[in-house]
Amino acid sequence: MIPILKKEFNAFFASPVAYLVIGIFLLINGLFLWVFKDNFNILNAGFADLSSFFYLSPWLFLFLIPAITMKSFADEFNSGTIEILKTKPVTDWQIVLGKFLACLVLVIITLIPTVIYVYTIYQLANPFGNIDFGSIIGSYLGLLFLAITYTAIGLFTSTISKNQIVAFILGVFITFLMFYGFDALANLSTTNSYFIQKLGINEHFKSISRGVIDTRDIIYFISVTFFFLFITKTQLSND
Repeated sequence: MIPILKKEFNAFFASPVAYLVIGIFLLINGLFLWVFKDNFNILNAGFADLSSFFYLSPWLFLFLIPAITMKSFADEFNSGTIEILKTKPVTDWQIVLGKFLACLVLVIITLIPTVIYVYTIYQLANPFGNIDFGSIIGSYLGLLFLAITYTAIGLFTSTISKNQIVAFILGVFITFLMFYGFDALANLSTTNSYFIQKLGINEHFKSISRGVIDTRDIIYFISVTFFFLFITKTQLSND
């Protein structure tokens, strides 16, 4: 598993993928949070918090993470190298987990520079340092769980098409349904709206972002992640 992780991770930085993902994520966040005079601008909000950042990031991840994962298996299937990979002394689970962790590490690296936003609002707060660290830590933890789940979904869509663009579109579509689709259904439903909302990622992300770590939210993210990793492994075994 470790050799696969290293191979995939090195491949990201040997191509423009890693630099584009990190650059686009930081650029878009930077423009909306600090430059554009809109509702997301922290300097115009009058509050020393990062709620705008934690609102924008899940939507950016919805596009950027499928862009990272789209070639994981699609490229292997298209080039025929998946057969060579399967002849090596590794199990299907090790292949899946190696690629999954490589993509996830890249997402985490993308998030690390945003810690400077925390330092900035800490300095700008009045009185000095008056920020809600509990909410910020919870929100970052929520983003981590979100990234884990999105990565598992993106990895699965990469196994069902040899075309990277198709894998990307399917990844965006499924993550959008999982993140916002259940909220939309709940708004349309007159009964069981609360139960429907609980099936979606957004409800659990918002729950963790409040700074309260509920085991039900953690179990939800772990369960969804495992489900998509399992069907990824099943798809790989059947090919």
